[in-house]
Amino acid sequence: MSRIGKKPIALPSNVTLSVDNQNVVTVKGPKGTLTQSVDPDISVAIEDGHIQVSRPTEQKRHKALHGLYRSLVNNMVTGVSEGFKLDLEVIGVGYKASVANNILELQLGYSHNVFLAVPAEIKVTAVTEKGQNPKVYLEGSDKQLLGDVAAKIRSLRKVEPYKGKGIRFIGEQVRRKAGKSSSKK
Repeated sequence: MSRIGKKPIALPSNVTLSVDNQNVVTVKGPKGTLTQSVDPDISVAIEDGHIQVSRPTEQKRHKALHGLYRSLVNNMVTGVSEGFKLDLEVIGVGYKASVANNILELQLGYSHNVFLAVPAEIKVTAVTEKGQNPKVYLEGSDKQLLGDVAAKIRSLRKVEPYKGKGIRFIGEQVRRKAGKSSSKK
């Protein structure tokens, strides 16, 4: 049995869920509206304030889809009620970050500045405090879109293992390598 799939999802009072006849789940809440198409074999139902996801058989495929769609619906409910946040840190001498009109401008040691247009569903802020590394904060209701945007920002300057320079999540541990050692005679 799928342990994740069997767990019911608590439906907050300010969130509404609807399933149409094509198995498209729509979740509405104070932070927005999200939709997700669900496999026709998997059923989503509301039972006394909880969302229950169920599967028809014990096939391996149905077991895998059961846990997947339960997690996706749970992330949708959490996203429209509370939202998700990701915090990034830009580490390096001369590295800077700023935001104007949902366009993130990064100075990452290249010969030019890097501009990244962030989707309207994601709220982005950049903070630079004296003596601290610049920080980029991302907020949104769609967990998948938020992760994609964070991955795109990180890919602009990957963390290198010798000095630790680059873009990383706040609190992320980076394995450092020892540099060249001088030969001893």
